[in-house]
Amino acid sequence: MPRPVRTIAALTALGLLTACAEQGGSAAGDPAAYPSEEIRLLVPYAAGGPTDLTARAYGASLEDQLGQTVVVENLPGGSGALATQELIAAEPDGHTLSLVTAGTLVLTPLANEVGYTKDDVTPIGVMAEVPSVLAVGADSPYRSAADFFTAARQQPGVVTVGVPGASTPQGIELQRLREDHGVEVTAVPFNGNAEMTTALLGGNVDAVLINASSDVTANIDSGQFRPLAVSSEERLSWLPDTPTLVESGFPELTLSGSTFGLAGPAGMPEEVVTVLEDALRTAHDDPAVVEQVGAEYIDEEFRGADELQEVLDRTQEVYEPLLGS
Repeated sequence: MPRPVRTIAALTALGLLTACAEQGGSAAGDPAAYPSEEIRLLVPYAAGGPTDLTARAYGASLEDQLGQTVVVENLPGGSGALATQELIAAEPDGHTLSLVTAGTLVLTPLANEVGYTKDDVTPIGVMAEVPSVLAVGADSPYRSAADFFTAARQQPGVVTVGVPGASTPQGIELQRLREDHGVEVTAVPFNGNAEMTTALLGGNVDAVLINASSDVTANIDSGQFRPLAVSSEERLSWLPDTPTLVESGFPELTLSGSTFGLAGPAGMPEEVVTVLEDALRTAHDDPAVVEQVGAEYIDEEFRGADELQEVLDRTQEVYEPLLGS
């Protein structure tokens, strides 16, 4: 073959290869083809707690609906910062998602330099709503909320309370307890419910302000935990004998519960968000998901991307004056 012909043939082949590569790359990044690979679902807390349970229940439903494997990865640490930093560094194509809370996305950045804010994620929807409970062990000398708060007033800083991270709603509510009501306890941060439970049962803390999820209610039902107060504005139907913090004289301390949401990195295509929001809505009504997470933790009406954004914005509005200075 003469040299000019060989050159033309080579250039033609190169052009075809380039066109194929560009076409394949375009298809791989096409929102209409989503999802085109396995999905990572990050959890900012340790395995075994309510966030882990919620993520795995919803993840299984999303996997069935979307036809791609959903891999749940626990990345505890930094009051949720470790997982969130991993999330915002990912490509905004919907293949890396995370369970998020107002604590991880609002309180942690307000209290620490973590390199992100709530605006660095794309909200998708709400998965569960879990109130908090102030609880002690079965052998605790504190028989009631009144006993507990009396001791805390008499011995400032002596009573220790486990929380799921210093910058979580539970940790900040204890700060408000001190600053607004003069009741000082020492908050001891842990990476989630499992660690907090071990610490309380081992006598390493006097109490915990903990998500009242199924693992905690199981300990209450078995008599290992004694609930003293709950964070909801009204008593819980499933803990009817446990007073609220409002009833205990702290009407403002109603924000230590946790809204578990699903989010991706900022800049996700609207088409991908719609696919995930619709899948989350279907999972919300899935009897298997409701059974695993607990009907008491799932709202009757599904709350999507806009509603999750409202939760984050409202939390920022309340806590920024306290933590942003």
